[in-house]
Amino acid sequence: MNSSYLDYNATAPLRPEARAALLAALEAPANPSSVHRFGRTARGIADIARGQVADLVGAEARRVVFTSGGTEANNLALRLAIEGAGVKSLVMTGIEHDSVLRPARHSGLPTYEVVAGPDGVVSLAALEATLGAARAAHPGPALVGLMLANNETGTIQPVAEAARFAHAHQSLLLCDAVQAAGKIAVNLSQLDADFLTLSGHKLGGPTGVGALITRDDWTPAPLLRGGGQEKGMRAGTENLSGIAGFGAAAAAAQHGLYGMKNVAGLRDRLQAGLLEACAEAPVYGADGPAGRLPNTLCIGMPGVAAETQVMALDLAGVAVSAGSACSSGKVTPSHVLTAMGLPEAAAREAIRFSLGWASTTADVDRAIEAWVKLWHRKRK
Repeated sequence: MNSSYLDYNATAPLRPEARAALLAALEAPANPSSVHRFGRTARGIADIARGQVADLVGAEARRVVFTSGGTEANNLALRLAIEGAGVKSLVMTGIEHDSVLRPARHSGLPTYEVVAGPDGVVSLAALEATLGAARAAHPGPALVGLMLANNETGTIQPVAEAARFAHAHQSLLLCDAVQAAGKIAVNLSQLDADFLTLSGHKLGGPTGVGALITRDDWTPAPLLRGGGQEKGMRAGTENLSGIAGFGAAAAAAQHGLYGMKNVAGLRDRLQAGLLEACAEAPVYGADGPAGRLPNTLCIGMPGVAAETQVMALDLAGVAVSAGSACSSGKVTPSHVLTAMGLPEAAAREAIRFSLGWASTTADVDRAIEAWVKLWHRKRK
C-alpha cells in the first residue's frame, strides 16, 4: 500500500545530507575532547556543525550549546535564567510546548500563564500586563516564554515585540524556535531573544540532538555535571555523529527555505480539498496577523474524535498527529487549542497535518481522499 507521511512537526524524515554527515562522523575514531590529531579531527567536525546551526538562526557559533534535543535545551534555558540570572518569576503562554510549561510549573517560582486568542496568537497587551503584575508581586527580573511558531497550529507569534517589552521590564525572554527554524527565516538578533532553542529531528536531522543558543554569556547552570563540555553547560562526551547530522540538516534547511513556498502550496491544496468536502470544518491558527508556518494545517472534523481520524488515516496509509506527539502515544485534548479558548469537545476533534521537504502532490491527494471518505462515512 502506498503511504504518505504528513507528520513532519513530530519528526521530519532524515535528509540525505544529514545521513551522509552522520555516517561520515561515525568513522571518526576519537573523542572531540582529546588533544591528539584524531581528537582534533573530531572537534573540527563538531565545530563545522556548530557554525551550520548558528548560520541557520543568524547567531555566533560560540553561542551554540549542543544538547540531547529541544526538551533539554528548554530545560537548560530555564535553569540558566533561574540560577544564572536570578529571575524571580516566570511568565509563560498557555500554548508553549510541555518541555517549557512543565519545568516552569515545577520550578518552585511563581508562574503566570497567558492564554492565546481565538486566532492562536498571544496578546502582547495581556503578556505585558501579566509581566508587570509578576514583577510587582515578585520584585526582580522575570523570564518570559514565547515560542516563535506553535507546533500544533503553526501560528507565528510576535516574539520580537515581546522581547522588547521584556527587556524594558529588565526581564529575559526564552524563544522556543524548534518548529519555526528551517520553515521560516529565523534571526536571533532580530528576535532579540535571550535564549533560543532548536531540535535536530524537526529539521530533517537525527533524533537525540538539539541546541540552546544564548544572546549573552552566562554562568554555567548545567543539568548534567561531570566534564566541562559545551562551555561547562552540558557534561558528557559529545554526540558527534548526531551533531554532524544536525549541522548538515540545518545547512540543507537554510538552503531550502525558498522551497517552503512549494510546501505552502501543497498545504493550501490539502486545506482546500478538505474544506470542499466539509465547509464547516474549522481550521485553527490560520488567521493570525503574521500567518502560520507554511507546512502546517490544524483542522477539525465535526463530530469525529481525533483518535478516530488518526487511526482511519493510518489504515489508509496517511500518517498525521492529534496535537503534540508524546511518549505515551495517547491522544488527549490539545492544551494549545484549549488555551485558545476552544471547548474540550472541539479540541478533541482536531488533527494536525504537517508537510515538509519530501512531501508530494500524491501525498496530499491521498490524504484528501482518506479524510473525505471518513467524513462521508461518519456523516451518514
